[in-house]
Amino acid sequence: MSVWQDVQSLSDYVYKSAHTEMLKRRREWFERVEQAHQVLWWVPAGHRPDVVEAAERLAHLREHGATQQAFTFRHAFAAPA
Repeated sequence: MSVWQDVQSLSDYVYKSAHTEMLKRRREWFERVEQAHQVLWWVPAGHRPDVVEAAERLAHLREHGATQQAFTFRHAFAAPA
């Protein structure tokens, strides 16, 4: 779990850095997961999310699909005003 300034910064790290070499080999270390296994959401300034909150957001994504409360790279939402 990590906290990033914005979706683009995280996306750049995941897909445009040395991290991509690890992604290419992920099948060596992980079994294929059929349901959502990662989730994004906006965190208010000063708030420190925890694993319980992350699990709740992931459950929300699995149940409702991408919403402003829980979304993915493919279906991202803009930061709240």
